[in-house]
Amino acid sequence: MLEAVRREWFPSTHLDRETLNWVIVYNYIMALESNGGVGTNGDSTLVSICYDRGSLRLLDQRKLPLETIYLDIKDTTDGWDAIREMVVRGAPAIAIAAALSLAVEVSNVEKSLTGSSNDAASFIIKKLEYLVSSRPTAVNLADAAKKLEDIVLKVSATTGKTASVFQAYIEAAEKMLTDDVADNKAIGSFGAAFLQSQIVVDRKLSVLTHCNTGSLATAGYGTALGVIRSLHNEGILEMAFCTETRPFNQGSRLTAFELVHDKIPATLIADSAAAALMRAGRVHAVIVGADRVAANGDTANKIGTYNLAVSANYHKVPFYVAAPVTSIDLSLSSGEQITIEERSPKELLFSRGGLGEQVAAHGISVWNPAFDVTPASLITAIMTEKGVITKTGNGDFNIGEFIHSA
Repeated sequence: MLEAVRREWFPSTHLDRETLNWVIVYNYIMALESNGGVGTNGDSTLVSICYDRGSLRLLDQRKLPLETIYLDIKDTTDGWDAIREMVVRGAPAIAIAAALSLAVEVSNVEKSLTGSSNDAASFIIKKLEYLVSSRPTAVNLADAAKKLEDIVLKVSATTGKTASVFQAYIEAAEKMLTDDVADNKAIGSFGAAFLQSQIVVDRKLSVLTHCNTGSLATAGYGTALGVIRSLHNEGILEMAFCTETRPFNQGSRLTAFELVHDKIPATLIADSAAAALMRAGRVHAVIVGADRVAANGDTANKIGTYNLAVSANYHKVPFYVAAPVTSIDLSLSSGEQITIEERSPKELLFSRGGLGEQVAAHGISVWNPAFDVTPASLITAIMTEKGVITKTGNGDFNIGEFIHSA
């Protein structure tokens, strides 16, 4: 019964309040199944964000795959810390977790806050600015904050009631949660269909992915990993190869965990083995996610993505980016303008991404960028929930035209 209802309601991106309540409660219940184990939703994909109005719990991804711990997020301070310390990670999930952390705070304090509707909007905007400072590279967080800010400003200009402003914010933040899953499923569908049309082989497809772009990095299903899920569901996936993704090991800890959980044929490789895998002819395509895509197609993603793109280009393996349109930043003409976050030296000096014992020599200097930028010239196409962005006749992306016509 639950599954039948979920399949009828969940794909919709335009949910009324009653349906939204169902999805939120259903998502939360599924996250508590299996005696406290890692939650799943109705189609067995993992749930990292468990939300009910006034309550938010985030799966602590630093502990996976050895421990399953959900942390209570009571306000924006908790949300900021969870994002910065990578309790939650992945550009879409970061934006949703941030928005919902403020929704929880607003739900719990709105009755005690006094003042005008403009005061309420100011309160929310300041909190959003604070949350955006947690991780600067992923555009989804800043994009979500701007959209939420526009909503509260519009409401505050038409009402004198603080409650109306707070209610509008909460509902908009909740809608982000449900919309993300539908968008991810669309990315997976468009991406899988496009791959089948572009890559002609006499056997099933094998793909390589980097970092974690699945249910743990989004509200559910995933972007690049969503494409892999769709390929598997359609019976045309031979093997999903995932890199370990050092130094935080999102590939070996998280992507491998998801693939095994979903019973998708998968093989883990060392980051440094990718070129050899391509040379052996065992990969038909590389599919990665994105934290920010510039107007020309230059793409910031987890450090090591650029390495894969260079190797793929040399070995003539098509290289795809899978991301929602919210990851596209048309205000930046190229990747040269993308701010690259640098992480703590501890992530390299200590095992387990900085959480374990020291493994490097005392006194060694560390350069630890969290992301790199892959030039558009190395990217074959960009898969989105609106369709697949391909290059024009001159070999360039016209992303602006695609966005405006989608």
